[in-house]
Amino acid sequence: MSLRSLKRKQQQKTFKVKVITMESELELSCEMDWKGKDLFELVCKHLVLKETWFFGLQYVANGMDTWLKLDKKVLQQDVPKEDPLKFRFLAKFYPENVSEELFQDITQHLFFLQVKKQILDEEIICSAEASVLLASYAIQAKYGDYNPNIHQPGFLSQEELLPQRVLQQYQMTSEMWQEKITAWYAEHRGIARDEAEINYLKLAQDLDMYGMNYFPISQTKNDSDMLLGVDAKGIHIYSRNNKFSPLKSLKWGDIRNISYNSKKLKFTPVDKKAETFKFYSKEQNENKLIFHLCIENHNLFLTKRKVDSIEMQQIKMQAKEEKARKKKEHQRLVMEKQLREEAERAKEDIERRLFQVEEEARQANEALHRSNETAELLAEKVQIAEDEAKLLAQDAVEARHELQRLELAVLKSKDEMRMMEKKMRESDMITMKLLQESDRRAKEVEMLEQDLQKAREAERITKQRLLELGNICQPSPTKGLTQDTSENDNKIPRQDVDTEYKRLSLEIEKERMDYLEKSKRLENQLNELKLEIHALKQEDRHMTTPRLWNSSQRSKYNLHGSDTYLMQTYKKEQASPYYISPLGTIRSCVDPDLVTYTSPIRMVHTLPSNINGRENQQNTRKVEKCDLDVIYI
Repeated sequence: MSLRSLKRKQQQKTFKVKVITMESELELSCEMDWKGKDLFELVCKHLVLKETWFFGLQYVANGMDTWLKLDKKVLQQDVPKEDPLKFRFLAKFYPENVSEELFQDITQHLFFLQVKKQILDEEIICSAEASVLLASYAIQAKYGDYNPNIHQPGFLSQEELLPQRVLQQYQMTSEMWQEKITAWYAEHRGIARDEAEINYLKLAQDLDMYGMNYFPISQTKNDSDMLLGVDAKGIHIYSRNNKFSPLKSLKWGDIRNISYNSKKLKFTPVDKKAETFKFYSKEQNENKLIFHLCIENHNLFLTKRKVDSIEMQQIKMQAKEEKARKKKEHQRLVMEKQLREEAERAKEDIERRLFQVEEEARQANEALHRSNETAELLAEKVQIAEDEAKLLAQDAVEARHELQRLELAVLKSKDEMRMMEKKMRESDMITMKLLQESDRRAKEVEMLEQDLQKAREAERITKQRLLELGNICQPSPTKGLTQDTSENDNKIPRQDVDTEYKRLSLEIEKERMDYLEKSKRLENQLNELKLEIHALKQEDRHMTTPRLWNSSQRSKYNLHGSDTYLMQTYKKEQASPYYISPLGTIRSCVDPDLVTYTSPIRMVHTLPSNINGRENQQNTRKVEKCDLDVIYI
């Protein structure tokens, strides 16, 4: 026989099986004549499971969940002919007390996963408070101890934590439920994964629907208004609408016999006086499933109450040793974790202190750098202050020299002002004399005018007399001689009068011309004096005596550190009618306190411009009011 034919023959003697557990999937090759027990043992071997009596392989046949029989061949049962064949590895029987009957961690873990799924799928009903607490233990088993730095708000958003019935029962958001679960989760710190799972199962085993398999039954053949519940403790009769409170219960220890016939189930109690329980189901296969489930639960119940076999004792011993070892290991890990956390806290404390020291060192370096910069700035300021002191000393020397020069200039200006005062006084005297002379001349002019008026009046009278005399005389030869003689006689006084008149007119004109010439000369002198005073005023205005004086005083201020600076003032001298200050600028007197000089008003003289009876014209000369400028501070 060839090698290819041998392989083909071997391939024909095996079939593929896919087993789905609560956390993984197994693909196995089975021989054609394998029984259910062989496949079950192979799966348990892969899972390293020793507590095999709680589990079984389940498949779906005719729409009903069916358990694989261990004493029959796999291919001879009602398994769907698929490639590969599909089975689910599930817990078939539930322990009465999980903490005393479950020894292996893998057993606890598989029970934990299955019960958790049943609660979330609402096959086991529990309250909202119990659901939150169970969810907190499930999170502890999955994530370990709560760490606020790692488990930030929202880390449970992808987790299925609570049944939909609980979520719909209360008007709470997903974030609010997560917050409540996280609060419980934070209190489970220090609990290992296996301990969290066993605590989860301890809470779950107290629920009314834990480990219960429900089947519809009836007390008559045509009605199915009741439920039969089978669990590790016995059988229970429920109403159709209430799966929590049984109407009747019968423990396994009180049952003597279980039998079925077609669709009829019969439970015979140990007490012969007690009533026998008889029930009907719709399907015969369902009666078989109930019968086998009750027999196996009853046998397991009796086995638990017998003395443990050597193999069971070894399993329990190994489990206890393993738990003790794991507990010790967990304690060691907890201790190491605490030590590591303490070391991390110490490290963080040291790093924080190191950071503080580095920060203090950095601040100290910055402070030192700032102090060095401050010292350099202070040194620069000291150098600048020394340079300024030298400059101030030079300025003080220059100010002293300038002060001396100003003092000399002030003395010189005082002398010039005295000279100007003297000239002003002389001009005042000249002006007074000219005014007096003008008054005298005016009086003479008035007297001459009076004499002229008198002469004119005498001339008028004389002319009138002559006219009168001319009118009286008659023209005759004799009289002609007489008239001629009279005219000659009268001609002599008339000529004398004209001569005297001309002489007086010439004298008056001469005096008038002299007066005009003197007035013009006096006016020229006054203009020259005014120009000289104006020139002195302009010269003193351009002088910087006050500024230099103040500069010298500021130099004294900088040298001596005086707080205030006051300019020297002098009292007004009343020695003369003019106020002359020792130092200052020249300006017009506008201050009523200052002494000013006002020249008197020159009289207005009216002279005759023509003596031949022409209209008189007036030549007016007016000496305006002159405000003498004075020097003051």
